[in-house]
Amino acid sequence: MTVYAFVSQLLEIVAALLLAPLLAGWVNQWRAWLQNRSAPNLLQPYRVLHKLFHKESVLAEHASPIFRSAPYIVFGCMTLACSIVPTLSTDLPLSPAADAIALVGLFALARVFISLAAMDIGTAFGSLGARREMLVGFLAEPALLMVLFSASLISQSTSLTTMVGTLAHRDLAIYPGLAFAGVAFMMVSLAENARVPVDNPATHLELTMIHEALILEYSGRHLALLEWAASLKLFAYSCIGLALFVPWGIAEADAPLALLLALPVLALKLAVGGIALAVLETVSAKMRIFRVPEFLATAFLLAVIGLLVHILLSR
Repeated sequence: MTVYAFVSQLLEIVAALLLAPLLAGWVNQWRAWLQNRSAPNLLQPYRVLHKLFHKESVLAEHASPIFRSAPYIVFGCMTLACSIVPTLSTDLPLSPAADAIALVGLFALARVFISLAAMDIGTAFGSLGARREMLVGFLAEPALLMVLFSASLISQSTSLTTMVGTLAHRDLAIYPGLAFAGVAFMMVSLAENARVPVDNPATHLELTMIHEALILEYSGRHLALLEWAASLKLFAYSCIGLALFVPWGIAEADAPLALLLALPVLALKLAVGGIALAVLETVSAKMRIFRVPEFLATAFLLAVIGLLVHILLSR
């Protein structure tokens, strides 16, 4: 492992930890502006995390070790997921040990622990949120795998760095398979990050909430870690979309100057993507929970169609 690879890996982790709350604040700010409301401060997520870290954590009397350890496991999974997605450089020491399947596995592991923790203390809201979360994950994870497999067919590898390197150096062209995969990925990303139309992060209504029901019993540093992990998950999905569909600007091996330029390029792409997400949430309406399986089944079918289209056109 070279010094450049170590620096690029460390910079990716630090950038993810620092930029993830900023991305959430950017989306919330633009969403408020588009809805003609007074927008919160851009740094509000940092203030919330600072306040929660300085508050005492209150635990239920019969909470098991799963409930106590789940915030740390979920936060660790999201941090590791952000570290293996090539956002600034393709020369990452962790990339040989993790591919597209491992990335989906990290998201699944975090989902299992947060669902177990929600059911651990036996509240009605926790069990309701856990069931809904597992329903979304059961349908979203296969669709995400199909999207990643569509991109892997182009590079002939499931390694994320290989995929990004191959897509970035191909001639600029429209790939029908990737077009279908892009629409499917957008739908999966909305569902996985509890955004409109699947869930509304700004509501606390028991009939609609999914993410809020999972973390309703947490407080203090545990709640801060879960909120930070949620913003890291949004950051990870945003970077996956940028790496697969807008891979330009990511540095290669032994390119220190390109690594310095990759950070402002990433910030620009995330800013544009955050505005697009806010616009999409503003023009969309929250769907009924019973329509979510149809929504995610459509995403899976689009991803499969993209896979088949690429196979047929490559013959």
